[in-house]
Amino acid sequence: MKILIQKIHQHKYFLLFIFIFAYIQSIYIRIAVRRVVNAYIFTPEAALASLMGAGILFFIVRYFIKVWQPNNKFKALYTLKIFGLSLFSYVAVMQFIGILIAVIFGKFEQNFSQQAFILSLFSDFIDGFIYGSFFLAYYYYNGNKKYQQQLTSSNQALSEAKINQLKAQLNPHFLFNNLNILDQLIEEDQFKASDFLNEFAEIYRYVLYVSEKDLVKVEEEVQFIRQYFKLLQHKYGDIYQLQIENLDKEGYTVPLTMQLLVENAVKHNLGTLYNPVRIKVFINESITVSNDIIPKRKTAARSGVGLKNLIEQYRLLTMSTINIHEDKTIFKVTVPIIRQ
Repeated sequence: MKILIQKIHQHKYFLLFIFIFAYIQSIYIRIAVRRVVNAYIFTPEAALASLMGAGILFFIVRYFIKVWQPNNKFKALYTLKIFGLSLFSYVAVMQFIGILIAVIFGKFEQNFSQQAFILSLFSDFIDGFIYGSFFLAYYYYNGNKKYQQQLTSSNQALSEAKINQLKAQLNPHFLFNNLNILDQLIEEDQFKASDFLNEFAEIYRYVLYVSEKDLVKVEEEVQFIRQYFKLLQHKYGDIYQLQIENLDKEGYTVPLTMQLLVENAVKHNLGTLYNPVRIKVFINESITVSNDIIPKRKTAARSGVGLKNLIEQYRLLTMSTINIHEDKTIFKVTVPIIRQ
């Protein structure tokens, strides 16, 4: 009984629709047959009887769905089979109930004359067709809605797992590159190495902080990239120059976006004091990081892992695209700012 009440509550709006439809139908039939309008025309007992009959039909349809379509997915052939058998079974059950009631009240001959029997069969068939159609439409609509919700939840879980995987790849990548710089500084200048290590510790705190986040404020990333570039200057001095034009501090970005792009500029290009590599970060409607192309004489082929990971993160989080432009003198990456 408790389960039945829960089911009724769960589908109360659908049942209310069925009752209203049955009530309007009963009023129309009474007016059409009697051709008069009085208080009896508006009494609800016929609608309640139709609602009870519809409940029996819904139970029958649900039974056949469980037998032939346990996964709730719509298949036209099986649906027609379910509908046909449910309609036949419903008419048989309603006729049996009608016979049982007629026998109990001694009105079998009156209620089941040839004309009354044919009319009763036709009425049950029409009701079964109408209410069965309503139920199947409602049932498959709910099933599709639940399936879409499950699909959305599944895709979201997969996206989050993928993003975490990408972050796990980028974090060691950042650590490894900077430890290489520290190793070289230790050989060249121990005091510089000590300063580098202290600043690197502060910066790595930020890296650990944002590793738990999908998005960070653009303003935070700008502050971070300034600190990070100071770290690079311990090793390279002024052969790399950073210019930031921050015209719009609103919005969010994927953590370490600018750091990755600046790091790529340093990794693949080598300037001199007379011809430095100029790196420009321009922030307006989007974030654009560009750098002069002055390729190193001996450099490993670009793997593009970091940039590919960044593109994938933006795709999973926002469905936005990253634009990459390269010519003989400039390499430029434009990343969309995420507005919440």
